[in-house]
Amino acid sequence: MFSAETYQKRRDALKKNVSSGVILLLGNIENPINFEHNTYPFRQDSSFLYYVGVQTPRLAAVFDIEESTNIIFGDELSLDDLVWMGRQETLKDKCLKSGITEVRPFRLLADYMRTVLARKRKVHYLPPYQSHNRILLSQLLEIPLSEIHPSVNLIKAVVKQRSIKEDQEIEQIEQAVGTSVDMHLLAMQITKPGMKEYEVVNAIQKLAADRSCSLAYPPIVTTHGEILHNHYRQHTIKNGDMILNDSGAETPMGYAGDLTRTFPVNGTFSMQQRDIYNVVLKAFTSARDMLQPEIKFKDVHLHAAKALVEGLTELGLMRGDPDEAVQNHAHTLFFQCGLGHMMGLDVHDMEDLGEQYVGYTDDEPKDTETFGLKSLRLGKVLHPGYVVTIEPGIYIIPDLIDQWKAEKKHENFINYTKLEQYRDFGGVRIEDDFLITTDRYRLLGPELIKTAEEIEDYRMTFGLKFG
Repeated sequence: MFSAETYQKRRDALKKNVSSGVILLLGNIENPINFEHNTYPFRQDSSFLYYVGVQTPRLAAVFDIEESTNIIFGDELSLDDLVWMGRQETLKDKCLKSGITEVRPFRLLADYMRTVLARKRKVHYLPPYQSHNRILLSQLLEIPLSEIHPSVNLIKAVVKQRSIKEDQEIEQIEQAVGTSVDMHLLAMQITKPGMKEYEVVNAIQKLAADRSCSLAYPPIVTTHGEILHNHYRQHTIKNGDMILNDSGAETPMGYAGDLTRTFPVNGTFSMQQRDIYNVVLKAFTSARDMLQPEIKFKDVHLHAAKALVEGLTELGLMRGDPDEAVQNHAHTLFFQCGLGHMMGLDVHDMEDLGEQYVGYTDDEPKDTETFGLKSLRLGKVLHPGYVVTIEPGIYIIPDLIDQWKAEKKHENFINYTKLEQYRDFGGVRIEDDFLITTDRYRLLGPELIKTAEEIEDYRMTFGLKFG
């Protein structure tokens, strides 16, 4: 945990921004896998972590703004718990580390909330993503599930705070990124023909675990990089394949890293692979160099899209004016997703609060209709303290090509005949994590090799004594 003063300052700022009423934050529970006492690994709610820091299941925090009180509702270990789990730090002591002195049994939460409602006081709460908490909110607020409407005021206040990372948070993120870098280097070291994708995943997961880290999200380690979130790991790795590795570590305090590299299995990119890789790399560096305060991330995204079009035009896969191609969204045949997202306690930071609040503003809302832009999680103006990813890619998706070609869609920008030569290409993505500073940006963590030459040299250095 951070210092008690850290959490107290965060709570004070939150209450000031919300201004009146009662803030109710629900922690997460342990969810069963297949029966009650066989549970998934516990992960505390990120906003609860941010304001309280206690990583214990089945807690609720109440911050009463007018009465200036902070209360944690939760239960100490019972005698049965002690028999099975042994003596542990008490909930009271954990809460003291957060600067909260008042701890009440969880069963008293319902009576407390009943009193709040009887006084006609406003209750602010965040969107529930666990079914348990959704049902609990319905019970506590005495309303049907259909009438659960989270407080926009609270959402905006939380987003305002959590978007600007403290120095101690940056240290945690850099720890996560440092482990993530080593995970990627290990993947490049051990990958060889005949392996299964899951063997690479197992190795990087062990490295993270050896450093007391978990994984920030299910890793994408695949020979089919054209599938954006490919979690199928049963393919046998072959010579001539490329591995797209999108994986990141999470520190014990919950902060994430998120990196992607694409590398050749046999140590050397083919000419076709190198050409596409370099197009993506140029888009990456071009977008990275645009990062600075007061620039719209959507503009950075569109700039990267234009760089991709220019590179694909040089290869003969696209044609015409690059600006017009991007304006007409013709690039989305190759780049269907967004350029990046916020990152922190969540790998997609605060995604549970709603992209319309986290990545956009009321004045410039998210485009939820346009193919490509509807997948852009972040579009708003950047400010110092933001942590963002930059992750352009090129994804050759045969089903999408067939549909667009049949519709003759954007055929003035796309060379479908030439594209047939790349039909089974796969995909390439390159991703790093950045802090927006007062003047420009800073790469977080140690730099991971990214040029085609660096990757080939590294792969050849670490053996490849196989065929």
